[in-house]
Amino acid sequence: MSYSYQNSLSNTFVSEEWNNALITQLDPLLVWASRFVTNRSYEGNISKRGDTVHINSLTRPTVGDYKLPEGMTAQRPETVDQLLHITEAKYIQLLVEQIERVQVAGAMNSPINQEMVRALAREADSFMARVIAAGATPMPNVKVMAGNAPQALYSAILDLMLALDTNDIPEGRYVVVSPRVKRYLIEHPAIANAGAYGEAGVTANGVVARLAGFTVLSTTAMPTGTDIVAGHSRFATFASQLSGFRSGQSEKYRADYIDAAHFYGGKIVRLPNLDTVKPDHTFDESKPTKGILKATVDWPTS
Repeated sequence: MSYSYQNSLSNTFVSEEWNNALITQLDPLLVWASRFVTNRSYEGNISKRGDTVHINSLTRPTVGDYKLPEGMTAQRPETVDQLLHITEAKYIQLLVEQIERVQVAGAMNSPINQEMVRALAREADSFMARVIAAGATPMPNVKVMAGNAPQALYSAILDLMLALDTNDIPEGRYVVVSPRVKRYLIEHPAIANAGAYGEAGVTANGVVARLAGFTVLSTTAMPTGTDIVAGHSRFATFASQLSGFRSGQSEKYRADYIDAAHFYGGKIVRLPNLDTVKPDHTFDESKPTKGILKATVDWPTS
């Protein structure tokens, strides 16, 4: 049965346009789940919560000395298996009076819908923050006293750089800081004068500046008890899938609904020669990764 207030043409809704709009709106809001901090290399075919993605890591081969008459000895490649579980299932549902009309008008830009997208991004980012913090290697607390905050925080980032250098972590690193750390860090000349700071678009994904091989980002979605996290995106993966929008008549309101489900999961990725491999060819995941470091700031009490 149809009603006079319903849009009779709602069956012509084109979901792809909404999917693209949601992805366009969602991605710039991510920090922990952004491509600066995590990789998307293992998304595979995700359709529901409970799906599992296999991550195979190839162990590093041994380099031999070539000499005669011995020649060369072939090695068999060995892999270490890791499982990425899709544990999260979130949704977003929008109510509209006339689907085609708001689609043309760009309803994803409406204030209400933007807040819903922000909420969806916040859920994914907070989830990934917890995953990364749980697997990061703790560093000594950063001591900040009144008057030396910019220098103390800048020095802490250089200490993180040194620790990552020692572990042979490649270039393309990130450092994520809390808003309070950002407040004082940008007073340091090295940050204030960084080439990226102040340029158009640097606020996407929370980017503040690029410094000492790091992309510096900031977010309010910081893990509990952590003020600074530094690492490389190869050591954390985020697998995400939007199931696609669907439309129909709302049973509660005089409107049509449009909704989509967001399935995702995250994992610390272990690498041979950096992490401990157990006899069953899996990694010891009870130990933190050397590719991600975290630190807490001891702020002055007065």
